Amino acid sequence: MDYKAYSISNFRKIPQLQILSEEQKQNIEIVGHVLPFKVNNFVLDHLINWDDVPNDPIFNLTFPQKEMLLPHHYEEIAGLVQQDAEARPIKEAADRIRLSLNPHPAGQMEHNIPYVNGEPLPGVQHKYQQTVLYFPSHGQTCFAYCTFCFRWPQFTGMSELRFAGREMELLIDYVREHPKITDILFTGGDPLIMSTKNLAANLEPLLDAKLPNLRRIRIGTKTLTYWPFRFLNGDDSRELMALFRRVVNAGLHLAIMVHFNHPNELDSPFVRDALQCIRETGAEVRTQSPILRHINDDAEVWRRLWDIQVDQGCVPYYMFIARDTGAHHYFSLPLVRAWEIFRNAYKNVSGLCRTVRGPTMSTNPGKIQILGVTEIRGEKVFELRFLQGRDPDWVHQPFFAKYDEAATWLNELKPAFDEKRFFFEDTLENTYRENISMPTIYNYE
Repeated sequence: MDYKAYSISNFRKIPQLQILSEEQKQNIEIVGHVLPFKVNNFVLDHLINWDDVPNDPIFNLTFPQKEMLLPHHYEEIAGLVQQDAEARPIKEAADRIRLSLNPHPAGQMEHNIPYVNGEPLPGVQHKYQQTVLYFPSHGQTCFAYCTFCFRWPQFTGMSELRFAGREMELLIDYVREHPKITDILFTGGDPLIMSTKNLAANLEPLLDAKLPNLRRIRIGTKTLTYWPFRFLNGDDSRELMALFRRVVNAGLHLAIMVHFNHPNELDSPFVRDALQCIRETGAEVRTQSPILRHINDDAEVWRRLWDIQVDQGCVPYYMFIARDTGAHHYFSLPLVRAWEIFRNAYKNVSGLCRTVRGPTMSTNPGKIQILGVTEIRGEKVFELRFLQGRDPDWVHQPFFAKYDEAATWLNELKPAFDEKRFFFEDTLENTYRENISMPTIYNYE
């Protein structure tokens, strides 16, 4: 199959959209001016059940919906489009709206950027001691875009919001100088949209450097869902599998961190064959997804997702809470509801599926897991813990928040038992001069 992509400029040429009303097409166009949109022919032909549109989960995963913008934002862009405004005022309005949607949550721009010789290291983030994130410059797009993606600013054309790295030598120096680093995560965008030649140009210097502390390489990708032919019969698929083998044969653990958001993504025989090809190289496949309204907010969906993944040789890794960015108001669920879905799915799978951790928020202080709801000293509370923290001493320390059936993110929770602050806030404030209990920079109002 030849790859063909559609963006907001040519989406009306998609044959299947004939079933949509003109109003539905206009909604896609208006929202697509603000939030990035791309879909391809494999998704259109093999993943979306057009008899179930607009309720089909993969349709919602890839096509912008009107409600993904707040009403006043939608009306502003709609007014410009309906007036046949020129591209510049539409872009200016879209950029202003984007900046109000918390484009880089959890301190990515302020607190995660490492420095070498007093200068920021471009295209790199370092939040937790053991793991560095690297954004290879040629991998900062995807075969199709997820409507919920918390990396959406990478695709908007706003260069000031984009991560991209070219300085592999500086990255190697940085890893060498920080012996606690054991893992490098290639992320994006999607690093596997790169040609194998370009991917090798990023991976092989790491192999040649023989860094004594580097033990694992991870590659985050959605390619298995959106273009499985990358692993099967693309121009350089064999070379890609050979590159994976070289990483494994060099003594490094190679983990392909795959995003599967719904079990329907695993129905395709192409996806199953691609998974088999990856596993034959010696690489491990781990899977993760946020829990999302309109797509997978159902315990039976998650049970099936984990069961099928394990059957295909994958390791379920994370159920995340949708990050507080972009169309968060559209996708988010109350934390208590996310926990209930996780628990009801988890209790109905075997132990091999229970490698998954969740529901987990990737917040400014760290990855926080919701352990459950309980009552202590007559007070109903959330029990939480850090799975990762900016301060490693926070990890696995249980703490409690007042029960709030409407809360969807950490900044909406308050400490339990009349405590004034969570135990980690003083350290966080002293280190970063930012208190997570204060209002965040975005404003949905």
